Amino acid sequence: MKHFFVVLIAILFMSCGNEQQHDFTLKGHVKGLKKGSVYLQKQQDSIMITLDSLEINGDSNFELHSELAEPEILFLKLNKNDNDEGTVVFFADKGVTEINSTLKNFNFDAKIKGSKQHDILEEYLEVMSKFNDENLELIQSTLEAQKANDTTANSFDTEYNKLLKRKYLYTINFAVNHPDSEVAPYLAISEVPNTSITFLQQIYDALNSDIKSSKYGVKLSELIEERHQE
Repeated sequence: MKHFFVVLIAILFMSCGNEQQHDFTLKGHVKGLKKGSVYLQKQQDSIMITLDSLEINGDSNFELHSELAEPEILFLKLNKNDNDEGTVVFFADKGVTEINSTLKNFNFDAKIKGSKQHDILEEYLEVMSKFNDENLELIQSTLEAQKANDTTANSFDTEYNKLLKRKYLYTINFAVNHPDSEVAPYLAISEVPNTSITFLQQIYDALNSDIKSSKYGVKLSELIEERHQE
């Protein structure tokens, strides 16, 4: 009997230990979700890989887990079981991230609390939303000018190129000013990969050694090498 209890205790300790082995935990809540599925995913080359998933049946709270060697972009995908899907993109790091959203506006209502990398990404995206608003206003004013046969509609390309240049310059400066964050090389390869090699090199040279050896730092180095070979 004593031997039995020793084995039982050992099994319990092993079970508890296994529960603590997750590098990354995503906790979330989708208000109004009764039935559906949530998927924690990452992009590998051009393929989306599911790291963990959970079927929702009544309880709109969920918890997903994954191994995570270093900070990187992950995706929370929601399948509502009605041919409608939504995806939230976030910068994950080891530990716990929380995502709370609504069923009606899953993508837009998402509130993300977690890594310092995501906080930096949010800071960047907040400014980008203002650039996007300017772009929409430019499109609207151009359409109105075309309806009125106003010749100012012909200036759309010029104004759009100016706006695009400002967005690129802001992204480059933002990346250079965050040399100790994986967000910097990520923005370079995802937002401005077609900018001049000089600017890409400027971003890479500004990175500290740890970030240069990170997933996105290595990808940025490879991008620069590819551009040199073109």
